[in-house]
Amino acid sequence: MPCPICSKRKPERFCPAKGEKICAICCGTGREVTIDCPVDCTYLLAAHRYEDEHRRPAAPSDLPFPDADFSPDLIHEKRPVVSGLGLNILKFAGNQPSLVDADAMAALAALADTYRTLGSGLYYEKPPEAPLAHALYSELVKFIQDFRQQDAERAGFTSLKDTEVFHLLVFLLRVAKNRTNGRSRSRRFLEFLRAQFPRAAAEREAPRIIVP
Repeated sequence: MPCPICSKRKPERFCPAKGEKICAICCGTGREVTIDCPVDCTYLLAAHRYEDEHRRPAAPSDLPFPDADFSPDLIHEKRPVVSGLGLNILKFAGNQPSLVDADAMAALAALADTYRTLGSGLYYEKPPEAPLAHALYSELVKFIQDFRQQDAERAGFTSLKDTEVFHLLVFLLRVAKNRTNGRSRSRRFLEFLRAQFPRAAAEREAPRIIVP
């Protein structure tokens, strides 16, 4: 029997997403693009190791919001906000298994755009059109609003400025850009978040997001 995808080559690799063997070429070209690979697939893990070993630093012009400049001190000072955003993305992904890196990045980019305009004294909101990205966008909006309300209840006012929220979102978006591999069904950024938020640590304290 030939490969069920190309109908040409010999099937040699068992694909857990398809539940049958496919050829090596279809595995490589369809991986995380036309094939929704489970994160524990041995061929996917091997491909990710290869990507990590041959990763090239991104050019400054390739970074999201390349004109945004902020101090690393802000990330450490506002670590609970960054961690809260990451944890909310991870929780959302747990309830929506079809969420991929592209959805998370679309939500972060749209929200960063919103807070960039707020920081300039204007209000402009354009949530993502894709349903999952839109829903995640709403969850992150709620988290920021709740964080500010709790902050205000403790101190009498919120110390979290719109410009700071913008920069924190840009930072997390750049982490996502650095971690994902660009494939349409990649979940490398989401897997990175899972490594940062093991269950025990999530219950005890806010984990750290590592600067790439």
